[in-house]
Amino acid sequence: MREELRYLWKEKRPEVTQAVREAAALGDRSENAEYIYGKKQLREIDRRVRFLTKRLDELTVVDRLPDDRGKVFFGAWVTIEHEDGSEQRYRLVGPDEFDLSRGYLSIDSPMARALVGKRLDDEVSVRTPEGWQAVVITDIRYEEAEANQ
Repeated sequence: MREELRYLWKEKRPEVTQAVREAAALGDRSENAEYIYGKKQLREIDRRVRFLTKRLDELTVVDRLPDDRGKVFFGAWVTIEHEDGSEQRYRLVGPDEFDLSRGYLSIDSPMARALVGKRLDDEVSVRTPEGWQAVVITDIRYEEAEANQ
């Protein structure tokens, strides 16, 4: 998020501002598509910069492992087994980091809320759009935080 904020503020916004300045110099702004589009881009960039700035102020970096690694907490890799025998592996992450294609599950999701605080071999019931689903925790792992996260 910090990298995106730096890119938007230091690189993208000055570039778009220059393009808007050049388009404005061409004359009639009411029919100047480049000017209108550039102003719209600036509004979108400014909106994203405000959002990122507020989010970064509220975030807490979790840089240590929990004392009880036998329980599911934020940052854990959790493997669950469904009733049909299929398994899935998730890492519990913040809402801004979730990416199911990488196995990153938002801590705010119903599944993650149901898993937090549970131990190995615990059965967990989760309400899904398809109805109640029972899963069993088959593995819990924690990894040391990487240096540049």
